[in-house]
Amino acid sequence: MLFLIPIGGGIPAGVLLGQKNGLGWPVMSFLYFVSDVILAFLFEPVLKLLGVIAQRVPNFGKFAAAYRQAMEKTAAPYGGSGGPLTLIMIAFGVDPMTGRAAAAAAGHGFVTGWILAISGDMLYFFVIMIATLKLSAILGSPDRAMWIILVAMILVPIAIGRLKTAFSRRRL
Repeated sequence: MLFLIPIGGGIPAGVLLGQKNGLGWPVMSFLYFVSDVILAFLFEPVLKLLGVIAQRVPNFGKFAAAYRQAMEKTAAPYGGSGGPLTLIMIAFGVDPMTGRAAAAAAGHGFVTGWILAISGDMLYFFVIMIATLKLSAILGSPDRAMWIILVAMILVPIAIGRLKTAFSRRRL
């Protein structure tokens, strides 16, 4: 159930709970994949509804156009917009719903859009799962490992963003 939480915080807790109950990493990976497939079938109708609203409500249509532009800007650091690697990295760096929305904005349909989004999310899952299990083994404390990973999940992207900003200012 923790894997169904559509934010990364469920991963460390779910992985440690799975390990405590004797589940190996392949089983946990499969459960996480299933949670992504469930998410796809729950989120896709919402995405379609938003598309219909954007066509009928002018202000919402403007919002949708602005969102497409924002996705292009988000994709720019990953090497362009709309390409498979770019979309996978968006799902890895943000979440699968944003990855799917970016894939839809790039013209990808249900199947290919979700394959790209789930691929990025599964890569994220593997990174967090491995870090959680390794840190838990090193510290000997699953609780401490979980909290450290959760804090790192928040602070590392902020630090990377600030470093990128600092380096880009130096180049100018």
